[in-house]
Amino acid sequence: MFEILFAGTGASVPSRDRSLPCIAVRIGKSISLFDCGEGSQRQLMLSKFSFMKVDRIFITHMHGDHILGLPGLLQTMGLSGRREKVDVFGPVGIKDSLCGMMDACEGDLEFELDIHEVNAGEILRFNTFLVSVFATVHGCPSVGFKLTEADRPGVFDQEKAFLAGLEKSDYSKIQRGETVKGVRPEEIMGPPRPGMSLVYTGDTVYCDTVKDAVKGVDVLIHEGTYVEEDAELAKGHFHSTIGEVARMANDAGVRSLFLVHISNRYGDSEEPIEEAKKYFENTFIPNDLDIFMVTPDSVRSP
Repeated sequence: MFEILFAGTGASVPSRDRSLPCIAVRIGKSISLFDCGEGSQRQLMLSKFSFMKVDRIFITHMHGDHILGLPGLLQTMGLSGRREKVDVFGPVGIKDSLCGMMDACEGDLEFELDIHEVNAGEILRFNTFLVSVFATVHGCPSVGFKLTEADRPGVFDQEKAFLAGLEKSDYSKIQRGETVKGVRPEEIMGPPRPGMSLVYTGDTVYCDTVKDAVKGVDVLIHEGTYVEEDAELAKGHFHSTIGEVARMANDAGVRSLFLVHISNRYGDSEEPIEEAKKYFENTFIPNDLDIFMVTPDSVRSP
């Protein structure tokens, strides 16, 4: 299970209703950020997520609306007494970019900041999940990220446990993988169940590497900057259209699609969501500070 906070859902420049891109994913007590546009630290302060619990930050590319909130967030963490390390991951060039910004604003920190430049094909392993890096196309060094939870234990069969002579006090040991009274866990529990998955693309044109990355994922968070009527604008600015994304989600067997990075040109128009639902019904356009809980059975607001 994980929770998604849509801290910022706008594109290029903030509006009264949408801050710039920042998605937070909470698994247990740990929070990972995906992109960090201007104002992200305040959005986190307004939310139910603690910015001090952010352990790692994934940046898709160095355009200002995706990274300019990072120096402020890091400095605020330091001024708030943080001592734990923060890891930042991004495409080639992020180290020089972030170090330059921190130097320019005299961003000395009291905690360790570890900046990692990553390439498509890399797999980053953490305690309870891994993050795969895939290539995107946006006219500058850019990557997307796929988060996959560790496999979950199989279903515990109480009837089999009873017939095998186990007592209720033995159940937790079996579920932890221990052999009890000669009974092995695989005799009582079903096969491991795949962990849930999430893809965050950042900004990108519709391309094969993204299509491959999103196959069968539980949650796809994709930019929705332009509708199909503005396809020439999308092409010129290295973006996808909403129609392309929705058709891809349908073809790839995606469970739920969330569109972010919505252009201000559409305002309160229903056009973006109507276009998406023509091709993929289970589409959401979240508002800033919306939270969704993802479980094996549902994707819903808590």
